Amino acid sequence: MRTADARLTDGRGGSTAAAGSGLPEDGAPGTGSTGAGLPGGEPADAGTIPPDSGAPMTAPDGSRTHGPLARRLTVLSGPSGVGKSTVVAEIRRSHPRVWLSVSVTTRAPRPGETHGVQYFFVDDAGFDRLVAEGELLEWAEFAGNRYGTPRKPVEERLARGEPVLLEIDLQGARQVRQTMPQAQLVFLAPPSWDELVRRLTGRGTEPPEVIERRLDAARVELAAEKEFDLTLVNTSVRDVCSELVTLMAVQ
Repeated sequence: MRTADARLTDGRGGSTAAAGSGLPEDGAPGTGSTGAGLPGGEPADAGTIPPDSGAPMTAPDGSRTHGPLARRLTVLSGPSGVGKSTVVAEIRRSHPRVWLSVSVTTRAPRPGETHGVQYFFVDDAGFDRLVAEGELLEWAEFAGNRYGTPRKPVEERLARGEPVLLEIDLQGARQVRQTMPQAQLVFLAPPSWDELVRRLTGRGTEPPEVIERRLDAARVELAAEKEFDLTLVNTSVRDVCSELVTLMAVQ
């Protein structure tokens, strides 16, 4: 399904499709299903990310990933509270062939979150080391915490031709656009601003000042929508997932 939706017009660019909704599990960027673990004070069985070799990422035939392989990388972004994590969780459940990157964060785990599943949790020193050693494809600060995408697992799967989905914020999406210009950037928009405010304030899990920061960030992110290749309006989780897997040409 791909139909125009005029309910959000400010800053909209590229194609527009009506798609999925549902209350988000997490308003912060970057969750996924599996990936290499991260060092830094976490359980040993979570694994570690091997050091980046620094070699160019290539396909088995020797081609560079900024060609056809890079087009298999799909980036999902959008304002806090729009439902990105809900969409990612459904894709994880219904389309296991799509590899979903797991972000690393300095945020403390929330109840029910597991290291290496929703996020890799590290302290500030551990995150600093990852940045310094070039182990992150992108990273950004959001609501006082830092989030980043481990580089090596993404590159390995792209080199094998696997469909890869990143759920990241606006800063991260811009960084990916620079480093992998053929990546497909998808913006997940709410049905309306009022609905986005309702979702953010309806959680009841965060203090007012945090909510206000999220609303301020959402305004900035909505204004950047025109930078993306495609917009999906979040009206049905199932439709969002269907659109995404179609865009990634998942069989």
